[in-house]
Amino acid sequence: MNAAIDDATRGPAGDDLVLHHYGSSPFAEKARLMLGLKGLSWHSVTVPMVMPKPDVVALTGGYRRTPFLQIGADVYCDTALIVEVLERRRPSPSLFPAAIAGQARALAQWADTELFWTALPYAMQPAGATALFAGAPPEMLQVFVADRKAMSEGMPQVRGIDAGAALAQYLDWLSSMLADGRPWLLGGEVSIADLSVYHPLWFLTKTGPLAEVLTPHQALRAWMGRVGAIGHGERAGKLDGAGAIALARASTPRPAAVDAGLGFEAGEPVTVTPYDYARDAVAGTLAGLTTRTVTLARDDERAGRVHVHFPRIRYTLKKAG
Repeated sequence: MNAAIDDATRGPAGDDLVLHHYGSSPFAEKARLMLGLKGLSWHSVTVPMVMPKPDVVALTGGYRRTPFLQIGADVYCDTALIVEVLERRRPSPSLFPAAIAGQARALAQWADTELFWTALPYAMQPAGATALFAGAPPEMLQVFVADRKAMSEGMPQVRGIDAGAALAQYLDWLSSMLADGRPWLLGGEVSIADLSVYHPLWFLTKTGPLAEVLTPHQALRAWMGRVGAIGHGERAGKLDGAGAIALARASTPRPAAVDAGLGFEAGEPVTVTPYDYARDAVAGTLAGLTTRTVTLARDDERAGRVHVHFPRIRYTLKKAG
């Protein structure tokens, strides 16, 4: 299909799943596990850990978080939306079992925000950072820290010692949920709550001596083993950024529509901005809007016409100007 595509069998077709990620990203691990639970095949694009990310920006318009999912000329941002896309693609096994769907969504939201932003500053204390970047050039840690500082500018910052105190309590709470011997956090069925709670703790396991915070929690560590055993599905092949952009350019975005009564009209210029961190506004024309999702149409000189999709929760939609 394109010389940039490195696939022993074939390059991705317009309906194939392409995950843009990197190996040590906690939220990318969550997405990989979602693909694994669904038993889906996907193509892998490794993105840079830090800015600049020119190939990412060509597809997303400026959204810089990792991961995002590409299907042809449609780009889905945030694991909270990616899970909905995968659920439609393969409804069974569901990440939202009917009996616990509401609980699963609420616990996942807590894990992706409060738990994650407690585990991260705890993990990035000097001993943890040294373990995470072992073997990397010394300047890489400095670049990473500067990049993440820029991403989180304006957010309330919790110190490592305070994060450790909160984390100890959170681990106790999670352990108590497993004290009755249940295999998964909400009972007998795995759900999105398990994958969302898992990924910040998975990140902690890579922090050398700081990972000892998990040692007293035997049931929690056993549960982590079960989650990790889900695996990542089938990696159909590798793709580089140029190949992913070529795929978008050769594809047509899926139709989208703007629901009435939501205060916006199709085709008007708007911006979408995360309101917690990495608050880079993405500009485009409004192509789709519901109470759950927003879709921007963008024209990029490299990628062509692309639809970029966001969840409505934790994102701000504004009319341009």
